[in-house]
Amino acid sequence: MKRYLPLIVLVLALVYLGTTFREPHGRVGFDLGSFGRIPILLNGRIKPLDTVARTSLLSLQGRQRLVTPEGRSLAPGEWLAEVLYQPEKADTYRHFLIENAEVLDLLGLRPEEGDGGKRFSYAQVRARAPELERQGRLAEETEAQLRSPFQRQVITVRNRVVLYLRLKATLLLPDTTDPAGEIAAMTGLARPGLDATEQRAREALANRLTYMDRFGYFRVVPRTQGEGALREWDTFGAAALAALQAGRESRGVSAHAELAAAWRTGDGDRFNALTQELHRMIEAIDPVALRKGDFETRFNAAAPFSSSMGLYVLAFLLGVASWLGWTEPLRRSAFVLLAVAFAASTLGIAARMWLEGRPPVTNLYSSALFVGWGAVLLCLVLERMYRNAVGPVAGGMIGLATLVIAHHLSLSGDTMEMMRAVLDSNFWLATHVVVITVGYSAMFLAGFLAIIYVVRGVLTSSLDRGTRDALYRMVYGVVCFATLFNLTGTVLGGIWADQSWGRFWGWDPKENGALIIVIWSAVMLHARLAGMVRERGFMGMAVFGNIVTSWSWFGTNMLGVGLHSYGFMDAAFYALVSFVVSQLVIIALCLLPEAKWRSADSR
Repeated sequence: MKRYLPLIVLVLALVYLGTTFREPHGRVGFDLGSFGRIPILLNGRIKPLDTVARTSLLSLQGRQRLVTPEGRSLAPGEWLAEVLYQPEKADTYRHFLIENAEVLDLLGLRPEEGDGGKRFSYAQVRARAPELERQGRLAEETEAQLRSPFQRQVITVRNRVVLYLRLKATLLLPDTTDPAGEIAAMTGLARPGLDATEQRAREALANRLTYMDRFGYFRVVPRTQGEGALREWDTFGAAALAALQAGRESRGVSAHAELAAAWRTGDGDRFNALTQELHRMIEAIDPVALRKGDFETRFNAAAPFSSSMGLYVLAFLLGVASWLGWTEPLRRSAFVLLAVAFAASTLGIAARMWLEGRPPVTNLYSSALFVGWGAVLLCLVLERMYRNAVGPVAGGMIGLATLVIAHHLSLSGDTMEMMRAVLDSNFWLATHVVVITVGYSAMFLAGFLAIIYVVRGVLTSSLDRGTRDALYRMVYGVVCFATLFNLTGTVLGGIWADQSWGRFWGWDPKENGALIIVIWSAVMLHARLAGMVRERGFMGMAVFGNIVTSWSWFGTNMLGVGLHSYGFMDAAFYALVSFVVSQLVIIALCLLPEAKWRSADSR
């Protein structure tokens, strides 16, 4: 059993990852997989409806799972189809996350009326929606940093309601009972010589289509010019309005209207045929968009980063268990799990790079993925060198922590967003951003290795002299590595700033944060070289490096000032403070007298 345990663990991990590629199931008779692969244009990026469904659910309620009042679980694609085509039913689904008691009072709601005490339906919110809008406008008049928790939650909930209403207005005529019939009747209203009744009907239809054009959430009908070359995408409302004014039929508009009718009447065969027709229409105009939509849908379903979380946890647990017994089989098993999780994350990052056409780090979300990826890669290298299970333990902790951070960052919407103009440079994204992010990875790894040193020395008796020496050498080597990358990345960032803004250095908070990391790394190395700190002191300084790095990575972004600010975030602020406090506790343990350490070799 001990001999074959790593192989068994490897097979089980690969089988687990293989199960994530299953097609999603939903409403019987409806091919929701094909529906989710229909490409649309949103926020400057062509993406499949599956991505719209998943990111919208995350924005509305912080998770992709939805349970109807009847207790039926809906896949994201099925939920989106209900919102787009049968909103009167979707209005009863409790998918608005409201966590502030004052906001609940504002909306006349009680926690016991919601799913889990905090998720509510549009039907419950609708009556007080005008007051919610009014309070949201008032709250926006206050600077973001000075807003109260009530004001921030009011704005958040108002934005969630607006998102939901925009989705409802995207593909279905307001107050319609026959979506396909009304669109089919447009050509009759476009002929000359209409009587007064027909003229009023035409004007009313034009007003409804104008509303859909202005308020619809995404563009769904591609327009062509010349030899089928893609020119731009129209909203459903704009394409239908153009067809009405020109007196002709638009097959793209008609197909979407018939798709709505098929969903509402439960005609699965017709629904499936129409999704395939839309695929063919878009493929004839922009085959790349359809291929990327197919790939992105499968990427979403596989969820490689979510799958990696469980593997990181198991790698951590097996690594810790190897210090207690069955040392070599458990250590090798932990290494295998860490390698499989790393491979899944690597494929996920590579997939994002192909979909975006960008280097791996383009925003805070992708930086969290890459920080964890870089740290785990270093952990794999260290484990191959030292074979003491420290690599899987540290890699499991950092990999899980960074993926949890990335998950919370994904709640704001699509993580493959369009680049800001000043950042639209693949060269600098691939040099400065990647190099500085690798520096973050190394600094965090040094800090977490030091945490293992302190915890094992204070709370267990497993920190023998050989392990202490190995951890000390690891931390020193990683700090040297981090110093090189952080210094190089900071200099490259200054060159990029000079090209973008005309100055190499401006004492921007983010620039100061990068400089502080370099200075702290240099202080650590000089203090060690000069004999000012010994083994435990150097480890305490490495743990403090976690605080310095987290401040540069996240803290400077929340100040609301400077050219690198991405806005204040309640959850991130409290999480950052909690992390800093935890690191200070570890440092305090590191400073305990030697006699207080449980490790026999520490006395």
